[in-house]
Formats: sequence, C-alpha cells, structure tokens
Amino acid sequence: MSLVLVGLNHRTAPVEMREQFCLVGSGLQMSSGELHLARQGSALSPLHEVVILSTCNRLEIYAVTPGTAPDAWTHIENWLLSGRAIDWQTLHRHLYFLEGQAVVRHLLRVAAGLDSAILGEPQILGQVAQAFADAQTASTTGAILSHLFALAVRAGKRARTETAISRHTMSISHAAAQLAKGKLGELDNANILIVGAGEMAEVAAQALHRHGARQFTFINRTYGHAEKLAGQLGGRALNWCQLREALAWADVAITATGAPHTVIYASDIAQILTERQGRTLIFIDIAVPRDVEQSVGELPGVQRFDIDDLEANLDANLAQRQAAIPAVEAIVEAESLNFLNWLHCRQVVPVIAELQKKAESVADAELQLALHKLKGLTPHDQTVVERLAHRIVGKLLHDPTIRLKALAACGNGYGYAHAVRELFDLETVYQPPDDLAMPSGTCNLQCVLPGVLPGRSEITEK
Repeated sequence: MSLVLVGLNHRTAPVEMREQFCLVGSGLQMSSGELHLARQGSALSPLHEVVILSTCNRLEIYAVTPGTAPDAWTHIENWLLSGRAIDWQTLHRHLYFLEGQAVVRHLLRVAAGLDSAILGEPQILGQVAQAFADAQTASTTGAILSHLFALAVRAGKRARTETAISRHTMSISHAAAQLAKGKLGELDNANILIVGAGEMAEVAAQALHRHGARQFTFINRTYGHAEKLAGQLGGRALNWCQLREALAWADVAITATGAPHTVIYASDIAQILTERQGRTLIFIDIAVPRDVEQSVGELPGVQRFDIDDLEANLDANLAQRQAAIPAVEAIVEAESLNFLNWLHCRQVVPVIAELQKKAESVADAELQLALHKLKGLTPHDQTVVERLAHRIVGKLLHDPTIRLKALAACGNGYGYAHAVRELFDLETVYQPPDDLAMPSGTCNLQCVLPGVLPGRSEITEK
C-alpha cells in the first residue's frame, strides 16, 4: 500500500485557478465517491481510500493505493482535468505530488497551521476534521486515512494548546480589517457594508468592530441571517434587492458569500458612481470563488482587493507566531513518528493474532487431555487449572509480542513477521515490500539475517 497526495494551494496556484477547484458540501462528498470509484478505461480505480481537503486556499486529495504512486497520481490528475476547461500542462505545473512519509508530514503541518496563507490560522483544523467527516459520509475512508486524519487533528490541537502559533489574531478576516483601517485611517465614521452572513463575514465584522467601526449594514440572500448579525453588532439589515442602495452608501464593502459565482459586477458599480459623488469605495473580497468581478477595480474611485492581496497587510503578530514554529515542527515530527510506528506495527498484527490463536488452541487441547485424566476435580479446581494454562500462554507470548511490535516500529516489520511465521509454522502469508524481492511462500529468513538462515525446505529435509 502506498500513501499519496496530489494538491494545489496558495503557494503553487493563483486564486483564478484555485476557485475552479473549490468543492464544498454535497459536491465534495460526491467528488470523493467519484474519485474512489472512477474507472480508467476498463480498469477499476487504483485508489482504496480517498479524502479530499478543499478550502479557499487549497485542494488536496489524499489517497491509499495498492499500486504505485505514479499510477495513482496520474489517475487523480486525470480526474481533476475531467469536465474542466483547462489543459494538462497548465494544471500540472501548479500541482504538487507527495508519497509516503512526506504525505504524513504535510498533512500534520497543514492541520497545525504551518502551511496556511496566514500562519497558524485556526479555521484549517476544523476544515481538516470536516474533510475526514465528509469522506466518512461518502464511505471512501479506511484504516490508514482514518488513523492519519485522527492523528492530524490531534497534532493540530496540540499545536494550538501547547504553543503560541494561533494566539495572536491573524485570520483572513482580521487581515481584511487591518487593510480597511490602513486605507481609511480611523473607522469610527466609516460606512461598513458586509455582504454575506457566514462565519467569514461574521468574523470580519467583529474584527472591524474591534478596530473602531460602528456603522454596519448587512446584506445576505437569506434576510434572517443578515438580521441576526445586525442585531449582534447594532447595525442594520437589508434585503438582497437593496444591494445597490447599500453600495451607494458604503465606504468599505467586505464580501464573503458562499455563492459559486460572481455577485457584484463592474456594470452594477458604474451605475452608482454618480450617486457616490466622488467618494472612494473599497472592496475587500474574501470569498472563494470571488464575489467581485476583477474589472471593478478599474473603475474611477474604486479599489478592489481579494484574498491574495491580504498577505501584505498582516501586522506584528506574525513575528510572535513565527517564534512558535520550532515548537510546532517538533510536535509534527513526534506525531509523524507515531503514525509511522503504527503503520509498521500493522504489518505484524496478523501474525501476532495467529500466533496467539495457535498457542491458545494448543493450550486448550492439552487442557482437555489433562482434565480428562484428572478425575474428581471440583468446578473450582477446573477453573484454577484452566486459568493456569491460559496465564502461561499469555505470559509466554507477552514479551515476544511487545518486542515484535517494537522491532516492526524500527522498520523491519515484514522481516520479523516472516521469521515468526516460519519458526511457528503459521499459515499467514505476507507480501514483502518491493525492496525485498522474495516470494512469500518460500521465505528463507534472509529478510532478517541475509545469507545465514536456511529455508523451510532445508529444515524439513534435515
């Protein structure tokens, strides 16, 4: 099994491309299922497990494949291309491809906030957890990705509780408030329009309020949601049909809707410029896909910023978060090692289970023979003898089991599993990794001591 990742993010792709691959809600769950079940020609999907992490800054597809990583990468890339008006070369140069331990470390860094556009932003941890929940709903997860994502959430929580990586506000919404204040100076007399009523809109409004803004208007397609936000911050709520009126009034418009397309066009703004009488209008678009048409920024007296522009407006809190990076990287390395140890131990779990089963079977058979010969035992005496037999089995297997798991964690789980299988004549069959090109049915224990130990056929002949 190989663990693979194909992704693009704010470092490798501009917002124009990222918004083409933004998957949310039921569409995200359907995409996981499609990718998991998709065929290439007449062949079934080479992916046994799939989790898709989709945010405004990234699209990452985590998968487990029984085949090779290049084959899985190609399968995922072809799926990304299907149904989209983009050529292979354009997409390929914006993608990154990871395998094995690099995938583990990358996901842990993402969950810990080390790979975010704004260092340590808290939303990504919930998005990682939600991505896994969506994959569970779509029935595309298995043991490996389940364990990996659970561990990633744990690493993210540790990073935020044990370090200062998220303690100094640096969210996208906060950056938007910083930008607005930088453009207008004091915000106490500024007219602030919030378009949208989701979490991003709410956090942006709260950040602006903390920076002194007091005059708010909220607009959302669902009026009740806008009204709720207006009640929290003492502003007013308007119906969507009153958007033009609100734009004529505003000094700053923060747009954060969940619309899958543009909602504010240059032609709409051009019609209200006369009403504004030369007052500057600042758009800060924090939605992906973007809410405001790009050409709006070309109109006289209008400034337009989107999510990619906000990185330049981070404040001194960034330095305090950067100081926490070494501590967070240490958490990532520790949890990455925990996952790899677990993965290696999985290689020996079947042989441990079969060894225990065989030992208990032998103990039970010998116990029945002994009890048959020991006439006149009371039920209490029989129980004592039975417990004695099984306690001996447990104690004899305890140390080998612990050592076998420990040795597997060092990276040679297959080798020691072969050794136990051969020594105890177990039936479990193992397929060694590619670098141990040895038929599983004729193991000669060279995976443990190359060239020293004889094979099973030699032992049988002697």
